[in-house]
Amino acid sequence: MPRCASPLLRNIIIRSLFDSNKRKKCLQYLQTLRTLQYDGFKTVYFGETDIPESLVTGEDLSDGYFTQSPTWCIVHAGSSQGWVPWKYRMFLRDELCVQQEDGLFSEFCDVTKHAYGKCAIVVKDRRRQEEVRPAEERESEARAPSVITLMNVVCCPEVAKSCGHELLSLPSLYNYLSPLDSAWSSLKWFIINNRKEFCLQSIDGAYAYQYILLGSLISKGIDRISPSKWRTLTNKVRRWENYYLSKLAEG
Repeated sequence: MPRCASPLLRNIIIRSLFDSNKRKKCLQYLQTLRTLQYDGFKTVYFGETDIPESLVTGEDLSDGYFTQSPTWCIVHAGSSQGWVPWKYRMFLRDELCVQQEDGLFSEFCDVTKHAYGKCAIVVKDRRRQEEVRPAEERESEARAPSVITLMNVVCCPEVAKSCGHELLSLPSLYNYLSPLDSAWSSLKWFIINNRKEFCLQSIDGAYAYQYILLGSLISKGIDRISPSKWRTLTNKVRRWENYYLSKLAEG
């Protein structure tokens, strides 16, 4: 009975339906990226990550009680030379409106134009909507998808093109082809290991207060991911790209 199928079996069945399209889209993405790189485009990885309050405070949520806590969204970008020289943004979830998001990506494209010239801006592809769209529609989005929507930021290919850039969507299931995920992981480990150093405590009568210098903590964690670290991460991604270009082309 289908309703009794194990999660592993359901996963295998679902993957069998979409793996061929996923591999084809990955190969298309890599070939497009290589063509742009040979044409002199600088590869820049743009994205965002969530920093929940519990990660910053160290609060133990394993007691089974769910409480809605604030979540901050950090938007930044990097390349083989390090973080893009652009002032990253940090917002509370749902704080941005559509107009601000559009302006944010436009500002980013303008900064990268002055810093690097023309760039191939790689952003994570959407996940859930990807599975249900027609194959011919998905195949047409290798270089210029209509819009790539992150959690809070909208990336428009027309905005990128106006600054001489190309917007590429990184296919889902291939997130490790972006060094940004590893950079976010390093940032979160820094927060976990160093949050006490950015914590102030105050006692007022019968109450004790804890203050966390969140901005300084995030800024220091980002600074710790040096250009040499970024080179290591991008070189690792480059090896994966070469591997998939050879293997997928054979298939």
